Amino acid sequence: MKRRLLSLMLVGAMAASMVACGSSSSDTAATGDAATTEDGAAAAADVQSDDENTLTVYAWDENFNIPALQAAEKDYQDVNPDFHLEIITQSQSSDVENAVTLAAEAGDYSTLPDIVLFQDHYIQQYVTNYPDAWQDVDDADCDWSGLGAEKLSYSTIDGKHYGFPVDAGTAIFAYRTDLLEQAGYTIDDVTGITWDEFDEIGKDVYAATGKYLLCMDGDGNDLFYMMLQAEGASQFKDGEPYFTENEKLVDVFNVVVKLAQDNVLYLANDWSDYTDQAIQGDMVAGVYNGNWIIPTIEQVADNAGKWEITTAPTLTGEEGYASNGGSSLYITANCSKTDLAKDFLAYTFGGRSAEDGQSTTYDEALTNGGVIGTCAAAAESDVYQQGVAYFNDQPIYATIVEYTQHVPTVEQSDYHYSARTQLATALQSVLTDGVDVDTALENAEQQLRFDMGL
Repeated sequence: MKRRLLSLMLVGAMAASMVACGSSSSDTAATGDAATTEDGAAAAADVQSDDENTLTVYAWDENFNIPALQAAEKDYQDVNPDFHLEIITQSQSSDVENAVTLAAEAGDYSTLPDIVLFQDHYIQQYVTNYPDAWQDVDDADCDWSGLGAEKLSYSTIDGKHYGFPVDAGTAIFAYRTDLLEQAGYTIDDVTGITWDEFDEIGKDVYAATGKYLLCMDGDGNDLFYMMLQAEGASQFKDGEPYFTENEKLVDVFNVVVKLAQDNVLYLANDWSDYTDQAIQGDMVAGVYNGNWIIPTIEQVADNAGKWEITTAPTLTGEEGYASNGGSSLYITANCSKTDLAKDFLAYTFGGRSAEDGQSTTYDEALTNGGVIGTCAAAAESDVYQQGVAYFNDQPIYATIVEYTQHVPTVEQSDYHYSARTQLATALQSVLTDGVDVDTALENAEQQLRFDMGL
């Protein structure tokens, strides 16, 4: 019963966190919610195919993930013309997690498709809680070293690979170069700098333009996670919250407080305020988030050619690399065509088809869905190397894949979003209620320990 309660809590938390993951649209219509039906026999029939060359997959977002899967199907048909991928579209990511939870609690995995797309921040808990629900892919024929060590850290459990990355959540720091120029700065001036130097530049930019140099959703504040990861640090240590004794977290927290107090950071009231008002409403000169924020930035046609990307500041001034969000593909226990599934995933998202520097999977996932993958070899293609007019002709796609290779691997937790909530609350208590930083962090850590049952 305890595990069931935890599962339901996780499902609820995932639904609440989806907006901030960028790749979690809820606009698409579910066409294959077989696992949620009460008719188990009918569900099993819907999620499996008798054809030996057909695989089934649960995924969500017809504008992002689905085009990537369609590209992979097309790619694999080059080596297996009879292959077919039956994509069963779910309305949102939590539908997939619900399906796995319900199957596991029922002890009947026959309601699952061959493959599922799963959010990175949750997969380890699901493999831990339901080890029989998955098949490892450790012996798949692909070069794991070219897929980004940090990205693979989510799907590598007890030393075994379980998943193939689809989209990289690699973070970018995008700047309005025209606004920087008005304050006397260039993109080079904000590359490889400390957060203290960033604060000084931000104050100059605000004075010259009235624009903030950074913005973030104050409610779902991802700054702490990304800034810490860029330092090679985590909010957790040995599975427990690591706030008050974590010197880097305390330093990062104080930086965020100062940025907000100096009018360098705009903290939006919610996600809509962040995207619609702060970014698209031209309130800011800088955006730091997972690369899935790019389509939001590009919605303002008048700003084409004015944005460029670079790495993030750090406490030491070294160039900072981080990630935020993303998903991977996993083979379920219900897949009886395991060899086919492994070969399909290894050839496509595993990058085997990109060995010659050109991959239909990665190229068409990018052009048709805006999905930027993690495969270093695929970034050699003309599609990835092309300059992007909106970003002053920077080859941002290849650059982001290159960033991916540098993202530090840090300790993850299924309570990632709970930690985010508690740190965001602590920040607001400092800024609006005058609570001192030490007390705010102590309260946040204690609340998170309570959430985790510690």
